[in-house]
Amino acid sequence: MSAPMEISFSAPAPPPEAACTVVAAPALEPAAAVSSPPPPQQQQAAPAAAVVAPSPADDKVLVSVEVLLHATSAARHSDVQAAVERMLEARSLSYVDGPVPIPADNSFLIENVKRIQICDTDEWVENHKVLLFWQVKPAVHVFQLNEDGPGEEPGEDDTLSSFNEWALPAKEFDGLWESLLYEVGLKQRLLRYAASALLFTERGVDPCLVSWNRIVLLHGPPGTGKTSLCKALAQKLSIRFKSRYSMCQLIEVNAHSLFSKWFSESGKLVAKLFQKIQEMVEEESNLVFVLIDEVESLAAARQAAISGSEPSDSIRVVNALLTQMDKLKSWPNVIILTTSNITTAIDIAFVDRADIKAYVGPPMLQARYEILRSCMQELLRVGILTYPQGGSVPCILNYSTLKEKKHCPEAPEPHGAFHLSSLLYEAAELCEGLSGRSLRKLPFLAHASVTNPSCCDASTFMHTLIQTAKREISESRG
Repeated sequence: MSAPMEISFSAPAPPPEAACTVVAAPALEPAAAVSSPPPPQQQQAAPAAAVVAPSPADDKVLVSVEVLLHATSAARHSDVQAAVERMLEARSLSYVDGPVPIPADNSFLIENVKRIQICDTDEWVENHKVLLFWQVKPAVHVFQLNEDGPGEEPGEDDTLSSFNEWALPAKEFDGLWESLLYEVGLKQRLLRYAASALLFTERGVDPCLVSWNRIVLLHGPPGTGKTSLCKALAQKLSIRFKSRYSMCQLIEVNAHSLFSKWFSESGKLVAKLFQKIQEMVEEESNLVFVLIDEVESLAAARQAAISGSEPSDSIRVVNALLTQMDKLKSWPNVIILTTSNITTAIDIAFVDRADIKAYVGPPMLQARYEILRSCMQELLRVGILTYPQGGSVPCILNYSTLKEKKHCPEAPEPHGAFHLSSLLYEAAELCEGLSGRSLRKLPFLAHASVTNPSCCDASTFMHTLIQTAKREISESRG
């Protein structure tokens, strides 16, 4: 895990009359109002970020703070939440995504809390704005990880299991959300969507007047992390809505198990599966996420079946799937997450039911750089790579800092942070078109190419990484 990402700021306390409206940051508080920001009346200069003027109490920015308890902690969540809120109130620091150190003199938190993490500030940072402590209203979410693995539901006649089930938040998915790097806005868009979908249902909005189905479709080429993003989204929502739903479950449907060797039986298998899911959502305190990976295998285009290029049984599967999804609309505590590599193969009636149809493509330059940087930091952390000249200070700059230093006239050190980061940037530029999955394999392939894998310094490894990237791109293009 990276070092705490906090920025010290020694500004005086804001005067009561100094106020302006700011846009609320994305947060899963359904009643949070969002207002349009007028031009700030005052701004304090900062070298890398603009400081937003203070906000009145009712217009503070909601920032999620996630608090992970130790597995052995028996403390009440409300007590931990109150203790964290007091701790945050005493901080005179800005809010940036990343871990928050627990004060050494706070024995209650040290005993019970494993990690405190600030979330949801990435869009502010992207716009070069700093969130100061008086502008923020922290939304503290306390949780413990479920350490049980997935449970399987056996299929018919001892065939493939029809679905896997996780109790959320699961230890298996811890850190998954943070490891997925996309263009700024995609993950926040999904969080906002889920908050709105659940809020509309809870408030009893008439679906005949305002339509929403609580269905997400992520589509794009293989290897871009669509399935992982769905699992990470379910994990994140289970943490944010823990106070509202005492139990959260993720059901991953094995689409291939729903096709029977017997003619006309596939539609019945789909109906049977959704009947089990409906039994889960009948418990109002249970929030259920249904993940259907490669949904095109279930929702195959009916037109293809009519023309004879698909089995006629697939028509029954599509009809059964659409019928069962429509039935789930009446339950407020279920969200359906789907992925597809081939959106053109999906029945148009299914696509039309999806509230969000988000394209997840190969990562852009900034995302590629940050993916490779996270890989390098991990290799340095475990000692597979060594720091240049025996140093032990983190020496790879983040993307924003690197771009700023590129315009700096100072001469870089030959093995310093800027030099290593520039080499990594070169590798990221070469990797255009590679998926996130391929990018995360690249450091392993590069290490397998070094002459002395037991002792490799970061600078030498960067050059090997560049050569490996060139080879992978060449081979991928045939």
